[in-house]
Amino acid sequence: MTRLGFSLIAGVAILAALILLSVLYGSTVIPVPDVITAILVGLGGGAADPGPMDRIILDLRLPRALFSAIIGAGLGVVGVVLQTTTRNDLADPFLFGLSSGAAAGAVLVITVTGDVLGIWTLPLAAFCGGIVASGIVLALVQRLRSSAPEKLILAGLAVSFLFSAITNYLIFAGDSRAAHSVIFWMLGGLGLSRWETLPLVLVGLGMIAAYALYRRRWLDALLAGDVTALSLGVPVHRLRMMMFLVAALSTATFVSVAGVIGFVGLMVPHLARGIAGPLHSALIPTAALIGAILLTASDILSRVLLAPQELPVGVVTTSLGAVFVFVLLLGKGQRR
Repeated sequence: MTRLGFSLIAGVAILAALILLSVLYGSTVIPVPDVITAILVGLGGGAADPGPMDRIILDLRLPRALFSAIIGAGLGVVGVVLQTTTRNDLADPFLFGLSSGAAAGAVLVITVTGDVLGIWTLPLAAFCGGIVASGIVLALVQRLRSSAPEKLILAGLAVSFLFSAITNYLIFAGDSRAAHSVIFWMLGGLGLSRWETLPLVLVGLGMIAAYALYRRRWLDALLAGDVTALSLGVPVHRLRMMMFLVAALSTATFVSVAGVIGFVGLMVPHLARGIAGPLHSALIPTAALIGAILLTASDILSRVLLAPQELPVGVVTTSLGAVFVFVLLLGKGQRR
């Protein structure tokens, strides 16, 4: 068995164990037999009437564990795509204004409009905000008539600052009683994980993973630079725009239900390249697996560090990301 194959099998086993731990641990620890019984109830193989503990497992903890794995996998793949297309090792889904736009949409709902559409109000508003932000970035790049990586990054930063200012204004001018909800959402959390919104994040993961794998050879060509890729017949401008658009759509779906979870898309590609190498046919599934493991483990930490209080998962991932960037920069400095 190759090193990559062994790593993937080990990663799947670790992810399965973490999902089980995510269901077991929280403000209250649930025994393994109760978890198995509840899952059998959910599958129709147990008692006809689920009890309170079954409801906690089936309606809260199990979907949350699945959401953390799916969103982590999606953010990892988005990070790979953005780092390849921009040729920037520090690129991640939140460098391009996507999270700022989604945050502005969510904060507008929390502080101004309220849940006018029920459970779908917040995800829909955040999704629309992320799409508007990505549309502005693409419009700026088209206006400049250049898809150069540095132009894309600068446009994303400008849009990010713009929507951050709008978000801060809404927080300051809105209902102060909603400030806690706003802050928790902006720091990232999986408290909105429900079976009803699971298809949304599955679509987000499916979009970015399927398109990235479909264009994996073009992404491999980009590693050699734009000139080489063009000489190999790769439409660099169109590829970069389409990859950014698909990444924006996927990121918007993730942010719409989990808030702003930073640094996952930055860390995961570097970890995945150390295992799978730079070629995308192996890099993409490896990044998806590592992203799922990272976010699931971070979510478990967020629930046990300050139990019975819940720490926003974005605090955990940002802390890990800061340490990771320090190590990355120090490692590059020593190699020079």
